[in-house]
Amino acid sequence: MNDTTKSTSKVTTTWESNIEELMQGGIQILRLFFIAIMIAYLFSCLIGLSTKLIDLTLLHGALNFLSMKNILTDALFTLIVLAIVRTLFIKNGYLYALTLLEIGFVVIIRKLILLEVDPSETWLTLILGGISALFFTLIMFAHFSKFRNNTVI
Repeated sequence: MNDTTKSTSKVTTTWESNIEELMQGGIQILRLFFIAIMIAYLFSCLIGLSTKLIDLTLLHGALNFLSMKNILTDALFTLIVLAIVRTLFIKNGYLYALTLLEIGFVVIIRKLILLEVDPSETWLTLILGGISALFFTLIMFAHFSKFRNNTVI
């Protein structure tokens, strides 16, 4: 009876490992497919941004503030997509967390740029400015602590 239990557990363990390997392979294929889609989307964003920049420059010559604001928000959105694509290739947890901090910083700055200048939005502007300063401080601290740790070793 003991031999039957051992053979059953071996079969179960073998099936579990086979299913786990199959699922890991499926997840890896889906990951690569998602990366390919995001890279295609990134190229679409870059092409759209460059054509908008060229069209507005040819149409207006020297760009006014509203045109530059529009291009800047599109460029920041493209930068966010680029950072997301970059995170898909990162294997180091430290760099992954740092990149997510950078993405958050760019998202907050983009929100600050899109925010209309209105006296009723003063507190929101102040809070977003404080949060962006905190993110920037965390990013700089992470960069300097990584640099300091690398020089000691």
